[in-house]
Amino acid sequence: MENSELNTVYSMPRIGDEAPDFKAKTTKGDIQMANFAKDKWILMFSHPADFTPVCTTEMSGFAERKDEFTALNTELLGLSIDSIHSHLGWVNNVREKTGVYFDFPIIADIDMKVSKLYGMLQPNESETAAVRAVFFIDPSKKIRLIMYYPLNVGRNMDEILRALEALQISDEHGVAMPLDWKKGDLVIVPPPKTLDEMNARIADKSLEKVDFYLAKKSL
Repeated sequence: MENSELNTVYSMPRIGDEAPDFKAKTTKGDIQMANFAKDKWILMFSHPADFTPVCTTEMSGFAERKDEFTALNTELLGLSIDSIHSHLGWVNNVREKTGVYFDFPIIADIDMKVSKLYGMLQPNESETAAVRAVFFIDPSKKIRLIMYYPLNVGRNMDEILRALEALQISDEHGVAMPLDWKKGDLVIVPPPKTLDEMNARIADKSLEKVDFYLAKKSL
């Protein structure tokens, strides 16, 4: 395989790119990325394989906290390079053994089409199993944040929810989030772009300021 072909097969979308469109079979029926509701965020995440221990803990985490994602106007979409039959068997097995039900669509990416399209296959990690990728996709179908984890390290659900909420609040209020931000903390206001804005910032007593270029406020 030539380098150009390899790069095409394992292309990786970037932050700010439009989420590549695709059609796929899932545990909730056929879907198409372009047809997801225009007012919803999408959290698309891949796992290496069904009936494996780390993946079971992760998918259970998404399922157990689904209501929190719903409250953030976000739909969950899982994926692995397994068949529909494998997915259904695994979902049922976990429900029988633990009482946790994966009630969200899981893509059966048996031909690896979506995994390749989204750079979920990383050859130095595995040629046949998707890494633990997470794509945050906004209602305009733009990719806003990407997380990649190796096969042997589970994700942090608190961080996924924190990052999702930070993106949404940042969009709504036109602000940025400092280190370790969580809901209720002060947010960073955009730095001034002109001398007049700088002087107004210096005079503004309502902000918590380190200096004119680093100022915070509460929402």
